[in-house]
Amino acid sequence: MADDKPRFKPYDRPAGGWGAAAATAKILLEQSVVTKGSRALLSMNQPGGFKCPSCAFPDAECKKTLDFCENGAKALAFEATKFRVTREFFEQQTVSALMEQSDHWLEMQGRLTEPMRYDAKTDRYVPVGWDEAFALIGRHLRALDSPDEAEFYTSGRTPNEAAFLYSIFVREFGTNNFPDCSNMCHEPTSRGLPPAIGVGKGTVVMEDFDHAEAIFVIGQNTGTNSPRMMTNLFEARKRGVPIVAVNPMPERAFMRFTEPQSVLQMASFGSTQIASEFVHIGIGGDLAFMKGMMKVMFEREDGGEKVLDHDFIRAHTVGIELLREDVGAQQWPDIVRISGVGEDQIRRCAEIYIRSNATMICYGMGLTQHQEGSRLLQQVVSLLLLKGNFGKPGAGIAPIRGHSNVQGDRTVGVDEKPSQAYLDRVRDVFGFDPPRRHGHHTVESVAAMERGEAKVFIGLGGNFVRAVPDTERSYTAMRKLALTVAITTKLNRGHLVHGREALMLPVISRSERISTAAGEQFLTIEDSFSNVTASRGVLEPAGPHLLPEVEIVCRMARATLPDSKVPWETYMTDYNAIRDKIAEVYPDIYSGFSEKIKNPSGFHLDVPPRRRVWPTPDGKANFLSFPGLEANAPVADPEMLRLATVRSHDQFNTTVYSYNDRYRGVYNDRMVLFMNADDRIARGLKAGCSVALETISHDGVARRVHGLTVIDYPMPRGSVAGYYPELNPLLPLDYHDKISGTPAAKSIPVRVMAASRDAANA
Repeated sequence: MADDKPRFKPYDRPAGGWGAAAATAKILLEQSVVTKGSRALLSMNQPGGFKCPSCAFPDAECKKTLDFCENGAKALAFEATKFRVTREFFEQQTVSALMEQSDHWLEMQGRLTEPMRYDAKTDRYVPVGWDEAFALIGRHLRALDSPDEAEFYTSGRTPNEAAFLYSIFVREFGTNNFPDCSNMCHEPTSRGLPPAIGVGKGTVVMEDFDHAEAIFVIGQNTGTNSPRMMTNLFEARKRGVPIVAVNPMPERAFMRFTEPQSVLQMASFGSTQIASEFVHIGIGGDLAFMKGMMKVMFEREDGGEKVLDHDFIRAHTVGIELLREDVGAQQWPDIVRISGVGEDQIRRCAEIYIRSNATMICYGMGLTQHQEGSRLLQQVVSLLLLKGNFGKPGAGIAPIRGHSNVQGDRTVGVDEKPSQAYLDRVRDVFGFDPPRRHGHHTVESVAAMERGEAKVFIGLGGNFVRAVPDTERSYTAMRKLALTVAITTKLNRGHLVHGREALMLPVISRSERISTAAGEQFLTIEDSFSNVTASRGVLEPAGPHLLPEVEIVCRMARATLPDSKVPWETYMTDYNAIRDKIAEVYPDIYSGFSEKIKNPSGFHLDVPPRRRVWPTPDGKANFLSFPGLEANAPVADPEMLRLATVRSHDQFNTTVYSYNDRYRGVYNDRMVLFMNADDRIARGLKAGCSVALETISHDGVARRVHGLTVIDYPMPRGSVAGYYPELNPLLPLDYHDKISGTPAAKSIPVRVMAASRDAANA
């Protein structure tokens, strides 16, 4: 924990602007990379440079000299840091002692410099040679009774080339066990959208922001999680485009925003109100809100108005009658109660939608992380279909994904439920028959560890144990493993919660050069809008003993599969050869990969719904029925509050840059609970008191987090929020969307328990 005393002071300045500039300068200074980092920032998201290691929002396609945001600069600074974790560091620190340190402290120690192996006798990590490390991995994998006893995790940081080879290696080994970071965030996009429109991706491109007549942003804190998108919203507002922000927490960037690229705004200390309409929705109320909008549309149609796009619906869709029947059955008192939004505002939002001839709906994990996240997204599709908002400029669905290339990893084969057609292509291209049975997603992989069925875990990036639900349960499960392997850049909690044997393998980062016997190599990244671009590191690697991810994957494969049919040595040095194989396995979208990627702006993968082509079984876009108004199972407990776990502004996924959350006014603390003042008073609590949260569940497991400071915050009644991953212990492993397996982290049923004598009547 930070030494400074916690304090809470509302932030009344605009998001972005000089505050973001000052924060960027501060982080470069803290990591002692002012000159080096500033130079690298000029290459980030630029032709010939590297792609931001932070969020997956597209770059500006060469239109801006500077194309980075505050959080991208933080990610780069922590990656390019001068600090190093050496063998001497581990000589002085046992793993037990390191477990007592905070996640932030671990991150601040710097870059790992050489491969390390856990020594149980001394409870320390000790140096190990690369050859010995790969031999250990191969020995463990070959000794398994079944390939399904291994779990192969992938982080979104992994580029296409490494992810593709990883998927080929694992399938030649004999399993489809691919727990992936997308399982915990946007898996409902991948599983929920295909039955509706035929693809598990968004349908918009950057140019659509220039043509949109209305933009809805639902369940996504753009100013923190994808700040570069704020420029697009800023430009849209200048054109008079209505922007509807739907969120339980009023986020600063939607209230007031200063565009850092605007010389006039920066010089005049000006700002823009981004959201023309802020919908202060209750947690879990999105389905009721959207059905309320649809109810308005159907009511007006019944009154004789032409509101729907009947030509589009007739030519391209099926199923509208079931949708009309369901929506018509919903009553306004229930819609208002469950959504937490007044009928007048719902009708106002519906009017914005009706008047627009081209609407984009952007969404984040505020929609995906519910018990019915996949079906909830299908209702977003239904809302868009009613007005024909696919396949025309300025319209479509836009999942704003988190980690850079998390979408690309899935595109090139990291998928526990691969299609039979894909497996056939792998067989034909590589000459082995891959396994046909489905593998484990994240939640299933932890359950397999618990049962003792999983023996080996290999993590290609990420911080698995801090990202998954049910923290203590997941820690216990991981410690049952025979071997854990972390392919990583920096120290994190996942390296300290390990199997009986463990390896840390340091990797060259996104911003660093990769040189092989065939010369300097580049990688490729797919962004949230399905654009694939080249990424070339510009910095020298953090040490001489780091290896590229591609080489690590190839050498693991060689050590595990001595009779492999795959020419791993070729791919280890020539990344164009990998791209040629990607094109062979995916001829429909990656044909001519090596030539197309020479374009400085990259190229877009084909997304058929952009052409109003629907690769569904019936060849149509489907209105899918989801009766009722609840996105989560109701809980019969009068004390129940719905908890959403969120990230702070100084955080990216599990990486905590500092203890501050500037836009929410929190400084030097992360153990806080954002709470509506009326909910607090109703429970007899004082502002600033210390409380515990307890999960309401029926599995017999007591889940509590103590020591949370209550902060009065404009939350809707019945909704509370706190930081991830600190509140992950409250999220049961089995509390997830059954279609996708994604944990319902945005709607955990909890009760507040007084934890100090300060919790007296206000």
